[in-house]
Amino acid sequence: MWRENVQYILKGSTMLNAGFLKSVLPASARELIRNGLSRGLATSGMSQGFKQANIVILDKKFADDFEQFCLANSGPLPLLYRSKPGEWSSPPLSTSSDIRTDCPQYIKYERGNIAGNLSSLVEYTEQLKDMVTFYLGCSFSFESALLKADIPVRNIEQGRNISAFKTSIPCVSVGGFQCNMVVTMRPIPVDKLDAVVQVTHRMKDAHGAPVHIGHPGLIGIEDMLNPDFGDAVEAHGGDVPVFWPCGITASEAIRSCKPGLAFTHAPGCMFITDLQSEQEVASDFAADAEIPHVFCISQNPIHYSVASVAAVEKFKALDSLIQQDPGNRGIKHLLIEKQLLKACLSLSNAKSVLITTGFPTHFNNQPPEETDGPPGAIAIAAMLQAQKKNVVIVTDQRALEMNKKIIEEAVEQGRLKTPVPIVSFQDNGKDSALMFLCHDGNPQFPRFDHLIAIERAGMAADGNYYNARKVNIKHLVDPIDKLFLKAQDIPGISTTGIGDGGNELGMGKVKEAVKKYINNGDLIACDVEADFTVIAGVSNWGGYAVACGLYILNSCAIHERYLRKALGFPMTSEMVGYILALPTVQKEEKLLELLVKHGIRSGKTGNLGMEVDGLLFHDTHSSMIRQLLEITLGQAQST
Repeated sequence: MWRENVQYILKGSTMLNAGFLKSVLPASARELIRNGLSRGLATSGMSQGFKQANIVILDKKFADDFEQFCLANSGPLPLLYRSKPGEWSSPPLSTSSDIRTDCPQYIKYERGNIAGNLSSLVEYTEQLKDMVTFYLGCSFSFESALLKADIPVRNIEQGRNISAFKTSIPCVSVGGFQCNMVVTMRPIPVDKLDAVVQVTHRMKDAHGAPVHIGHPGLIGIEDMLNPDFGDAVEAHGGDVPVFWPCGITASEAIRSCKPGLAFTHAPGCMFITDLQSEQEVASDFAADAEIPHVFCISQNPIHYSVASVAAVEKFKALDSLIQQDPGNRGIKHLLIEKQLLKACLSLSNAKSVLITTGFPTHFNNQPPEETDGPPGAIAIAAMLQAQKKNVVIVTDQRALEMNKKIIEEAVEQGRLKTPVPIVSFQDNGKDSALMFLCHDGNPQFPRFDHLIAIERAGMAADGNYYNARKVNIKHLVDPIDKLFLKAQDIPGISTTGIGDGGNELGMGKVKEAVKKYINNGDLIACDVEADFTVIAGVSNWGGYAVACGLYILNSCAIHERYLRKALGFPMTSEMVGYILALPTVQKEEKLLELLVKHGIRSGKTGNLGMEVDGLLFHDTHSSMIRQLLEITLGQAQST
């Protein structure tokens, strides 16, 4: 029947309307294309509910390398079928098909250079006998699922081809095939981000979930109005740019390899298969622990990240645990939801991190520091090191040599893999913070993606620094706050503050609650905000939780795929190193002994012994560490 319908259309119609193209069956669509009626038209919106495919045709001598290239870069190049040499049909994908005629338009390549557009490959039949066709998944395949989930597809609404862009994301090279990823972009309403990721993440044959959500410049795209392929698509108010891997990446790979002759489909002009698209929407798998959820991790520039339901539940458990208040300070009034999760998501996406700690509350002792802060900072640094991020610690000039010695001995203990650079910051003029944070003082080139303050004395509204007993300790504190203040003006730098009383750097976000509920809060409240404010009963606990959270995220398949942009393979071999970087009772006990040896005292009591904030290491802090590890690793910990 479909053939009779096509013949009727060919005889009696001079124009195909959008409604017909949307509902036409794949075999009919291919017949229309074969007979030239929809020649050159983009196939987005055609035969909705059926998978479409990118096409790459190469000499058989390149086929094995290209197949391995596809497997190593399955995000942009999900392999649906590899033909035999000279095979025009694709039996697993379609019936009555002919790859020489069934794409609306083709591109010819000679030694990697584009040599023209073609409406048919029939004239190359003889050469094609020694060539292999690769059918690769296409994001057009999931558009009907998006529409079913009430997610707008702007390019279809506007009757335009999809926008596609070259990026700065390098693919995994195989043989002569090496290139950067190409992505498609769809503007998605901000309230539909969860839904669009949940609909697409299971559709691996159609590129799966997005690999970037947010500002295009973060992946090397400079001008959204001038796509490298396809048409510019207009965003509506409240839309966020969402990027999926794209099969045009294969064209870039061909250009790099420079085979004598090769063909691809033209951008947007896909091969339509007989296979039905997967139609899952979020409600179909609402109980699945691996459902992805989307979280904003930066407003300047706008940037989102993803994590599974299972990972998010672990963060809830970590939060609940560290928010115990053994000192009865009233920290329950300072809590903001999901701050630990968002801070860890931001850190996981960062490449370079600056950490600061040090609260010289014991102003009559030498050194005046307390044992809360340094262990948490070192726990974070150890996990960041394991995840191959650049880590630097900034501290007070007067404490520089002591902290260098502590870091050296922490390496000797095995708590840190390698020494962490220790630096100081002095305010020598209005551009001091900018010069410290950015290469040559240029805000377009920050040295750090994220700043962390943990149990670091924070500047109050009057410009002074106070301990919990209202004693001004400004003479002992370098103005590291100014780095956090300047970071607010530099796109691409996020900040986290970890504290337990409201007078720590970064607690400005909750200063009104500190003034109202914390003893002496009206004077001591820190006035400097951080993007993320992690509140814990003891600040070290917050540092341990950040280290555990980074482990959880990088063992989450959904988040890990997002980080590697669906390129390469899951980094399972790295997990052993991550486990070794986690805090343990034995490691933290030895580190506390090290601090005590250097004369560092318990914050609340001033005791020089195995306690933090007046709480004995055994069994208060040791129990906390065991419970954090139990949540993180899913098993009870004995040490």
